[in-house]
Amino acid sequence: MKMRELNGDMLSMTDTLLPPGADEDIHLTHGDLHLTVSAYGASLRGLTRGEGTTAKPIVTSYEGAKNKIGGQGDVLIPYPGRVNHGAYTFDGHNYQLPLNDKEGPNSIHGFLRTVIWDVAELTADTVTFETHLNASDYTSKGYPFSLQVKISYGVGPDGLTCSYIMKNVGDNAAPVAAGFHPYFTVGSETIDNDILHVPFEGKLEFNDDLIPTGVVQPVSGTDFDFLEPRTIGKVEINTCYVQPLRDADGRLRVSLQSAESGDAIVVWMDESFDYVVLYSGDVLPAGHERRALAIEPMTCASDAFNRHEWGLVSLAPGEETRGNWGVTDKPVVVS
Repeated sequence: MKMRELNGDMLSMTDTLLPPGADEDIHLTHGDLHLTVSAYGASLRGLTRGEGTTAKPIVTSYEGAKNKIGGQGDVLIPYPGRVNHGAYTFDGHNYQLPLNDKEGPNSIHGFLRTVIWDVAELTADTVTFETHLNASDYTSKGYPFSLQVKISYGVGPDGLTCSYIMKNVGDNAAPVAAGFHPYFTVGSETIDNDILHVPFEGKLEFNDDLIPTGVVQPVSGTDFDFLEPRTIGKVEINTCYVQPLRDADGRLRVSLQSAESGDAIVVWMDESFDYVVLYSGDVLPAGHERRALAIEPMTCASDAFNRHEWGLVSLAPGEETRGNWGVTDKPVVVS
C-alpha cells in the first residue's frame, strides 16, 4: 500500500475562504522561549528557543493560515483521527458525520480547526482560548451535542504546556475525545539520523482506507519498535501507538534527539493520553518531507467513535474532562 497521511483531510487552506482573524498571531514569551499561537482553531503555530538567527525551532512554525502544512498545530476535537465512513452509534442512536477526508470515505479530526475561538485570558506567557460547540449548529453534521471547550498554552522555565478542558453543557451524554497535531524538530536537515524513543508496546493495524481493523500488533522487533532509543533511518512512520509504558510519575514521554548536535526534545503526556500518532511526513509537499516529526497526543485511537473501548469518553451533562501535555528541550529527571 502506498504511504498516505493518516491525518490528511479535504480542508485545504488555499481553497477555503478564511474568516477575519485567521492570519492573526499571538506571541508569548518566557525568557528566550517564544511561542506563537492563533485564535483560528486555537492552533499552535510555532515554538523556538533563542533569538534571531541563532534561534532553534522546537515546534515547526508557519505564518498565516494559508501556509499551514499537513495539519500543523491543529486541535482535534471532539474526535481525532478518522471515523469510518463518518458513521457511528452512540446511546442507541445512529449518526452521520461529514465526509471530509481526502484519503477515503471517512470523517476526520472534528469541527473546531476552522473556528475563530475567543481569547478568554492572555498574559505575557499564557493564553486561554474558549469556544462552544452548540448542538443546534452541529445536529445536521451528525453531532447533536453541546460542549464548552477551553485550550490553554503556556511557556515557562521547562518549556511548553498545553491544557484542554471539555465540558458537556447540553442535556444528554456526549461522546468526546481530544487530539493535537504538532510537528517537532531538533534542527536536523531530515529526521533520518535522529534518535527516537516511543514507550508504547503496540500499534494499530489499518486497512486501505486508513481505518483500524481492530487488530493491535506488537511493535517489538518491527520497523516501528522504538521501545529503546534508536535512529529512525528510512522507516516511513504513519502509526497509531497503543499500550503505553508510563514513567514513575504517571507521564508518557516520547523523545527525539539529534545524533549530530545532541539537541533533544521530550513530548510528555499526562494520564488522559493513552495513544499517540507519529507521522514522518513522507507525502507532505515538496521541501517538507521528513523535515520534522509529528508527535500527536491523543486521548483516543482513530475510529474510537466506533470502538468505544479505545479511549472514547461518554461525558454526562454538566461533567468535564481535562488533560495536559507539553514539550521540553531540557533534560528530564523522573523521580
